[in-house]
Amino acid sequence: MAEHREFFYRRLHSLLGVVPIGLFMVQHLVINHFAVYGEESFNRAAGFMAGLPFVLLLEIFVIYLPILFHAILGVYIVFVARNNTRTYGFFRNWMFRLQRITGIVTLVFIAWHVWETRVQIGLGNADLDYSLMEGILTNPFMFWFYVIGVVSAVFHFANGLWSFLVSWGITQSPKSQKIATYAVIVVFFAVSYLGVRTLIQFAYGV
Repeated sequence: MAEHREFFYRRLHSLLGVVPIGLFMVQHLVINHFAVYGEESFNRAAGFMAGLPFVLLLEIFVIYLPILFHAILGVYIVFVARNNTRTYGFFRNWMFRLQRITGIVTLVFIAWHVWETRVQIGLGNADLDYSLMEGILTNPFMFWFYVIGVVSAVFHFANGLWSFLVSWGITQSPKSQKIATYAVIVVFFAVSYLGVRTLIQFAYGV
């Protein structure tokens, strides 16, 4: 019974990493990318998202609670997982280890990012606009912290997407898994570009 329950939780963990968490991350980075087209463009896009009906309920049930469940179970998996990189060194074993490492890095990054933005906005200490992120990212330390955090989050999503396709029976054959590997590599580089390009815009205005 316990094994069936753990199997269910791990499947749910994999699903939530893609829907809604992964999709939200991609959408969030796309919205932020409007900063590349100017301050007014970003402010309009961010204002539109903030003005959605029932935005607080959406944030709680579509973002925060799924992330909390995913994070708690993910930390458990990190501590019970057996890494085989030294024994085998195969590509997938390295991806397995990097998935755990980037999961911890991403958790720290998201917690800090939420504190620095959403919490401060909620407390009335900041406004949701271009200047908020510009003020954060003009600090060189914070810029590189955000670069590492964004790239880690995107890697964790892209590699987790590959695992999701396998664990949910979508890619079972070696050929389909190989194709999925190439596809998630494309996803990783494309979404990472969106995120890092936006950070450069906020930090350097270019």
